[in-house]
Amino acid sequence: MKKSIALLALAFGVTGAFAQDLTSKKGEPILPEAEDWAIGVDAVPFLNYAGNFIGGNGSNTAPSWNNYGANNTIVAKKFIDAQNAYRVTFRLGMRNQSFKHDVLQPVASTSAAVNFPTKATTVEDKASSSSTFIGIGVGKEMRKGKTRLQGFYGADVFVWYSSSKMKFKYANNTVQQNALGTVDPDVDPNNASYSTDWSTQAPATFTASNLGSGITNITGAASWRKLSEKPGGQFGLGIRAFIGAEYFVMPKISIGGEFGWGIGLAMNMKSKTVYEAEGLDAAGNETKQEITVTAKRGMTMILDTDRNATNSATYNLAPSGTLRLNFHF
Repeated sequence: MKKSIALLALAFGVTGAFAQDLTSKKGEPILPEAEDWAIGVDAVPFLNYAGNFIGGNGSNTAPSWNNYGANNTIVAKKFIDAQNAYRVTFRLGMRNQSFKHDVLQPVASTSAAVNFPTKATTVEDKASSSSTFIGIGVGKEMRKGKTRLQGFYGADVFVWYSSSKMKFKYANNTVQQNALGTVDPDVDPNNASYSTDWSTQAPATFTASNLGSGITNITGAASWRKLSEKPGGQFGLGIRAFIGAEYFVMPKISIGGEFGWGIGLAMNMKSKTVYEAEGLDAAGNETKQEITVTAKRGMTMILDTDRNATNSATYNLAPSGTLRLNFHF
Protein backbone atom coordinates (compact mmCIF):
# COMPACT_ATOMS: atom_id res chain seq x y z
CA MET A 1 0.00 0.00 0.00
CA LYS A 2 2.79 2.37 0.97
CA LYS A 3 4.61 1.44 -2.23
CA SER A 4 1.53 2.30 -4.31
CA ILE A 5 1.17 5.66 -2.59
CA ALA A 6 4.85 6.41 -3.18
CA LEU A 7 4.58 5.51 -6.88
CA LEU A 8 1.45 7.66 -7.24
CA ALA A 9 3.17 10.62 -5.58
CA LEU A 10 6.18 10.13 -7.86
CA ALA A 11 3.92 10.06 -10.92
CA PHE A 12 2.25 13.30 -9.89
CA GLY A 13 5.61 14.84 -9.19
CA VAL A 14 6.91 13.93 -12.65
CA THR A 15 3.70 15.18 -14.29
CA GLY A 16 3.85 18.43 -12.34
CA ALA A 17 7.48 18.94 -13.31
CA PHE A 18 6.61 18.31 -16.97
CA ALA A 19 3.69 20.71 -16.80
CA GLN A 20 5.96 23.46 -15.48
CA ASP A 21 8.61 22.90 -18.18
CA LEU A 22 8.06 25.85 -20.52
CA THR A 23 10.89 25.12 -22.94
CA SER A 24 11.44 22.22 -25.31
CA LYS A 25 14.40 19.84 -25.18
CA LYS A 26 16.10 22.14 -27.66
CA GLY A 27 15.51 25.13 -25.43
CA GLU A 28 12.69 26.59 -27.54
CA PRO A 29 10.11 28.65 -25.60
CA ILE A 30 6.71 27.01 -25.56
CA LEU A 31 4.55 30.05 -24.73
CA PRO A 32 4.19 33.20 -26.87
CA GLU A 33 6.49 36.13 -26.19
CA ALA A 34 6.56 39.87 -26.89
CA GLU A 35 6.49 40.74 -30.62
CA ASP A 36 5.13 37.30 -31.58
CA TRP A 37 2.37 37.05 -34.19
CA ALA A 38 -0.31 34.36 -34.19
CA ILE A 39 -2.89 33.03 -36.62
CA GLY A 40 -5.52 30.37 -36.06
CA VAL A 41 -7.37 27.80 -38.15
CA ASP A 42 -10.31 25.49 -37.54
CA ALA A 43 -8.99 22.52 -35.56
CA VAL A 44 -11.90 20.17 -36.33
CA PRO A 45 -10.51 18.77 -39.64
CA PHE A 46 -7.23 17.90 -37.91
CA LEU A 47 -8.96 16.25 -34.95
CA ASN A 48 -11.24 14.29 -37.30
CA TYR A 49 -8.23 13.11 -39.27
CA ALA A 50 -6.39 11.99 -36.14
CA GLY A 51 -9.46 10.22 -34.76
CA ASN A 52 -10.16 8.42 -38.03
CA PHE A 53 -6.50 7.45 -38.32
CA ILE A 54 -6.47 5.89 -34.87
CA GLY A 55 -9.83 4.24 -35.52
CA GLY A 56 -8.63 2.71 -38.78
CA ASN A 57 -11.05 4.57 -41.06
CA GLY A 58 -10.04 3.53 -44.59
CA SER A 59 -11.67 6.57 -46.19
CA ASN A 60 -9.80 9.07 -44.03
CA THR A 61 -8.94 12.20 -46.03
CA ALA A 62 -6.20 14.75 -45.39
CA PRO A 63 -7.23 17.65 -43.11
CA SER A 64 -7.95 21.01 -44.72
CA TRP A 65 -6.72 24.43 -43.63
CA ASN A 66 -9.98 26.23 -42.86
CA ASN A 67 -11.05 29.62 -41.54
CA TYR A 68 -13.04 29.78 -38.32
CA GLY A 69 -16.45 28.22 -38.82
CA ALA A 70 -18.50 28.99 -41.93
CA ASN A 71 -17.89 32.74 -41.90
CA ASN A 72 -14.51 32.64 -43.71
CA THR A 73 -12.91 35.01 -41.23
CA ILE A 74 -9.20 35.60 -40.66
CA VAL A 75 -8.07 36.33 -37.09
CA ALA A 76 -4.51 37.37 -36.22
CA LYS A 77 -2.80 38.48 -33.00
CA LYS A 78 0.23 40.65 -32.20
CA PHE A 79 1.68 40.10 -28.71
CA ILE A 80 2.71 43.20 -26.76
CA ASP A 81 4.20 40.95 -24.10
CA ALA A 82 3.59 37.44 -22.80
CA GLN A 83 0.27 38.44 -21.16
CA ASN A 84 -1.23 40.94 -23.64
CA ALA A 85 -2.01 40.89 -27.35
CA TYR A 86 -3.84 42.97 -29.93
CA ARG A 87 -6.31 41.12 -32.19
CA VAL A 88 -7.39 41.88 -35.74
CA THR A 89 -10.39 40.17 -37.35
CA PHE A 90 -10.87 40.60 -41.09
CA ARG A 91 -13.10 39.41 -43.88
CA LEU A 92 -13.30 40.63 -47.48
CA GLY A 93 -15.64 38.77 -49.81
CA MET A 94 -16.60 39.76 -53.35
CA ARG A 95 -18.36 37.65 -55.99
CA ASN A 96 -19.39 38.48 -59.54
CA GLN A 97 -21.26 36.04 -61.78
CA SER A 98 -22.64 36.29 -65.30
CA PHE A 99 -24.99 34.00 -67.18
CA LYS A 100 -26.30 33.60 -70.72
CA HIS A 101 -29.33 31.73 -72.02
CA ASP A 102 -31.02 31.35 -75.43
CA VAL A 103 -34.72 32.07 -75.87
CA LEU A 104 -36.99 31.96 -78.90
CA GLN A 105 -37.16 34.98 -81.17
CA PRO A 106 -40.68 36.00 -82.27
CA VAL A 107 -41.18 35.56 -86.00
CA ALA A 108 -43.69 37.09 -88.44
CA SER A 109 -46.87 35.12 -89.03
CA THR A 110 -46.83 33.00 -92.16
CA SER A 111 -49.08 30.48 -93.81
CA ALA A 112 -46.15 28.53 -95.28
CA ALA A 113 -45.62 25.03 -93.93
CA VAL A 114 -42.71 24.51 -91.51
CA ASN A 115 -41.06 21.17 -92.12
CA PHE A 116 -38.60 19.06 -90.16
CA PRO A 117 -35.76 19.74 -89.41
CA THR A 118 -36.29 23.51 -89.47
CA LYS A 119 -34.47 25.10 -86.54
CA ALA A 120 -36.14 27.79 -84.45
CA THR A 121 -34.47 31.21 -84.37
CA THR A 122 -33.06 32.06 -80.95
CA VAL A 123 -31.55 35.11 -79.29
CA GLU A 124 -29.47 35.49 -76.13
CA ASP A 125 -30.53 36.88 -72.75
CA LYS A 126 -27.93 37.90 -70.16
CA ALA A 127 -27.95 38.22 -66.39
CA SER A 128 -25.36 39.14 -63.77
CA SER A 129 -25.16 39.17 -60.00
CA SER A 130 -22.62 40.53 -57.53
CA SER A 131 -22.21 40.62 -53.78
CA THR A 132 -19.77 42.25 -51.37
CA PHE A 133 -18.98 41.78 -47.71
CA ILE A 134 -16.34 43.84 -45.91
CA GLY A 135 -15.77 43.48 -42.19
CA ILE A 136 -13.01 44.37 -39.78
CA GLY A 137 -12.63 44.05 -36.04
CA VAL A 138 -9.97 45.11 -33.55
CA GLY A 139 -9.59 44.06 -29.95
CA LYS A 140 -7.41 43.49 -26.93
CA GLU A 141 -6.64 40.13 -25.35
CA MET A 142 -5.30 39.63 -21.81
CA ARG A 143 -3.83 36.29 -20.79
CA LYS A 144 -3.50 34.44 -17.51
CA GLY A 145 -1.50 31.35 -16.58
CA LYS A 146 2.12 30.30 -16.14
CA THR A 147 1.92 26.76 -17.52
CA ARG A 148 1.08 25.26 -20.90
CA LEU A 149 -2.58 25.87 -20.10
CA GLN A 150 -3.37 29.55 -20.74
CA GLY A 151 -6.62 31.38 -20.12
CA PHE A 152 -7.50 34.63 -21.90
CA TYR A 153 -10.22 37.26 -22.01
CA GLY A 154 -10.90 40.63 -23.61
CA ALA A 155 -13.13 42.48 -26.07
CA ASP A 156 -13.46 43.13 -29.83
CA VAL A 157 -15.14 45.95 -31.76
CA PHE A 158 -16.49 45.27 -35.26
CA VAL A 159 -17.70 47.25 -38.27
CA TRP A 160 -19.08 45.66 -41.45
CA TYR A 161 -20.82 46.38 -44.74
CA SER A 162 -22.67 44.03 -47.10
CA SER A 163 -24.51 44.56 -50.38
CA SER A 164 -25.73 42.70 -53.47
CA LYS A 165 -27.31 43.48 -56.84
CA MET A 166 -28.66 41.77 -59.96
CA LYS A 167 -29.05 42.96 -63.54
CA PHE A 168 -31.02 41.47 -66.45
CA LYS A 169 -30.72 42.16 -70.17
CA TYR A 170 -33.33 40.76 -72.58
CA ALA A 171 -32.84 40.28 -76.31
CA ASN A 172 -36.56 40.45 -77.20
CA ASN A 173 -38.52 43.64 -76.86
CA THR A 174 -41.98 43.45 -75.36
CA VAL A 175 -44.44 43.33 -78.29
CA GLN A 176 -48.03 44.35 -77.63
CA GLN A 177 -50.92 42.09 -78.67
CA ASN A 178 -49.76 40.89 -82.08
CA ALA A 179 -49.40 44.45 -83.40
CA LEU A 180 -51.02 44.54 -86.86
CA GLY A 181 -50.87 40.74 -86.88
CA THR A 182 -47.20 40.80 -87.93
CA VAL A 183 -45.79 38.96 -84.97
CA ASP A 184 -46.82 35.60 -83.62
CA PRO A 185 -47.23 35.01 -80.74
CA ASP A 186 -47.80 37.91 -78.34
CA VAL A 187 -44.66 38.51 -76.21
CA ASP A 188 -45.75 39.29 -72.68
CA PRO A 189 -42.96 40.32 -70.28
CA ASN A 190 -43.49 37.17 -68.21
CA ASN A 191 -43.54 34.73 -71.13
CA ALA A 192 -40.65 32.38 -70.30
CA SER A 193 -40.38 31.24 -73.91
CA TYR A 194 -39.23 34.71 -74.98
CA SER A 195 -37.71 36.08 -71.74
CA THR A 196 -35.47 33.88 -69.58
CA ASP A 197 -36.77 32.93 -66.16
CA TRP A 198 -33.41 32.97 -64.37
CA SER A 199 -34.73 31.23 -61.25
CA THR A 200 -34.85 28.03 -63.34
CA GLN A 201 -31.58 28.54 -65.22
CA ALA A 202 -28.89 29.84 -62.84
CA PRO A 203 -28.29 27.38 -59.96
CA ALA A 204 -28.66 28.87 -56.45
CA THR A 205 -28.12 32.43 -57.70
CA PHE A 206 -31.56 33.87 -58.50
CA THR A 207 -33.92 32.21 -56.04
CA ALA A 208 -36.92 34.36 -57.01
CA SER A 209 -38.30 34.64 -60.52
CA ASN A 210 -37.50 37.76 -62.53
CA LEU A 211 -40.76 37.31 -64.49
CA GLY A 212 -44.26 37.78 -63.10
CA SER A 213 -47.51 39.69 -62.94
CA GLY A 214 -48.86 42.32 -60.59
CA ILE A 215 -46.71 44.84 -58.71
CA THR A 216 -47.52 45.82 -55.12
CA ASN A 217 -49.02 49.32 -54.92
CA ILE A 218 -48.97 49.70 -58.74
CA THR A 219 -52.49 49.57 -60.22
CA GLY A 220 -53.00 47.79 -63.53
CA ALA A 221 -49.57 46.18 -63.91
CA ALA A 222 -50.56 43.08 -65.88
CA SER A 223 -47.14 41.49 -66.33
CA TRP A 224 -43.48 42.42 -65.82
CA ARG A 225 -39.86 41.41 -66.02
CA LYS A 226 -37.10 42.78 -63.82
CA LEU A 227 -34.34 44.95 -65.28
CA SER A 228 -32.35 45.28 -62.04
CA GLU A 229 -32.66 44.58 -58.34
CA LYS A 230 -30.76 45.72 -55.25
CA PRO A 231 -32.16 43.81 -52.26
CA GLY A 232 -30.66 46.33 -49.85
CA GLY A 233 -27.32 46.23 -48.08
CA GLN A 234 -26.40 46.52 -44.44
CA PHE A 235 -24.00 48.65 -42.43
CA GLY A 236 -23.38 47.71 -38.84
CA LEU A 237 -21.37 48.02 -35.65
CA GLY A 238 -20.77 45.41 -32.97
CA ILE A 239 -18.91 44.94 -29.71
CA ARG A 240 -18.12 41.58 -28.17
CA ALA A 241 -16.60 40.34 -24.90
CA PHE A 242 -14.88 36.96 -24.93
CA ILE A 243 -13.23 34.40 -22.66
CA GLY A 244 -11.34 31.26 -23.61
CA ALA A 245 -8.47 28.87 -22.97
CA GLU A 246 -5.76 27.13 -24.96
CA TYR A 247 -3.19 24.42 -24.27
CA PHE A 248 0.27 24.48 -25.87
CA VAL A 249 0.88 20.98 -27.18
CA MET A 250 4.18 21.96 -28.84
CA PRO A 251 6.41 25.05 -28.81
CA LYS A 252 4.27 27.98 -30.04
CA ILE A 253 1.45 25.63 -31.19
CA SER A 254 -1.75 25.46 -29.16
CA ILE A 255 -5.27 24.14 -29.37
CA GLY A 256 -8.13 26.02 -27.75
CA GLY A 257 -11.34 27.94 -28.14
CA GLU A 258 -13.39 30.82 -26.85
CA PHE A 259 -16.92 31.92 -26.10
CA GLY A 260 -18.32 35.41 -26.37
CA TRP A 261 -21.28 37.67 -25.71
CA GLY A 262 -22.00 40.72 -27.80
CA ILE A 263 -24.30 43.41 -29.07
CA GLY A 264 -24.80 44.37 -32.72
CA LEU A 265 -26.61 47.30 -34.32
CA ALA A 266 -27.17 47.25 -38.08
CA MET A 267 -28.80 49.71 -40.49
CA ASN A 268 -30.63 47.86 -43.26
CA MET A 269 -30.46 49.95 -46.44
CA LYS A 270 -33.51 50.37 -48.68
CA SER A 271 -34.12 47.97 -51.54
CA LYS A 272 -34.63 49.08 -55.15
CA THR A 273 -36.19 47.12 -58.02
CA VAL A 274 -36.65 48.35 -61.61
CA TYR A 275 -39.37 46.61 -63.66
CA GLU A 276 -40.31 46.66 -67.32
CA ALA A 277 -44.07 46.28 -67.01
CA GLU A 278 -47.14 46.42 -69.21
CA GLY A 279 -50.77 47.23 -68.53
CA LEU A 280 -53.80 49.18 -69.78
CA ASP A 281 -53.76 52.97 -69.77
CA ALA A 282 -56.78 55.26 -69.14
CA ALA A 283 -57.87 54.85 -72.76
CA GLY A 284 -57.79 51.07 -72.50
CA ASN A 285 -54.68 50.73 -74.66
CA GLU A 286 -51.92 48.31 -73.71
CA THR A 287 -48.70 50.14 -72.90
CA LYS A 288 -45.34 49.42 -71.27
CA GLN A 289 -43.22 51.44 -68.84
CA GLU A 290 -40.22 51.18 -66.58
CA ILE A 291 -41.36 51.23 -62.96
CA THR A 292 -39.04 51.70 -59.98
CA VAL A 293 -40.12 50.36 -56.59
CA THR A 294 -38.20 51.09 -53.37
CA ALA A 295 -38.73 49.84 -49.82
CA LYS A 296 -37.23 50.90 -46.50
CA ARG A 297 -35.94 48.12 -44.27
CA GLY A 298 -35.31 49.69 -40.85
CA MET A 299 -32.69 48.55 -38.33
CA THR A 300 -31.62 45.40 -36.50
CA MET A 301 -30.38 45.22 -32.89
CA ILE A 302 -29.18 41.99 -31.30
CA LEU A 303 -27.92 41.34 -27.77
CA ASP A 304 -26.94 37.70 -27.35
CA THR A 305 -24.19 35.09 -27.25
CA ASP A 306 -21.89 34.59 -30.24
CA ARG A 307 -23.91 31.86 -31.90
CA ASN A 308 -27.10 33.90 -31.94
CA ALA A 309 -25.90 37.50 -32.00
CA THR A 310 -23.44 37.20 -34.85
CA ASN A 311 -25.73 35.17 -37.08
CA SER A 312 -28.89 37.18 -36.47
CA ALA A 313 -27.22 40.60 -36.71
CA THR A 314 -25.16 39.40 -39.71
CA TYR A 315 -21.83 40.47 -38.28
CA ASN A 316 -20.32 37.03 -38.89
CA LEU A 317 -16.85 37.99 -37.70
CA ALA A 318 -16.59 36.30 -34.33
CA PRO A 319 -15.09 32.81 -33.81
CA SER A 320 -18.39 31.71 -32.21
CA GLY A 321 -16.91 29.08 -29.92
CA THR A 322 -15.02 27.29 -32.69
CA LEU A 323 -12.29 24.90 -31.58
CA ARG A 324 -9.12 26.17 -33.25
CA LEU A 325 -5.44 25.41 -33.78
CA ASN A 326 -3.14 28.39 -33.16
CA PHE A 327 0.33 29.01 -34.58
CA HIS A 328 2.66 31.58 -33.00
CA PHE A 329 5.79 32.87 -34.71
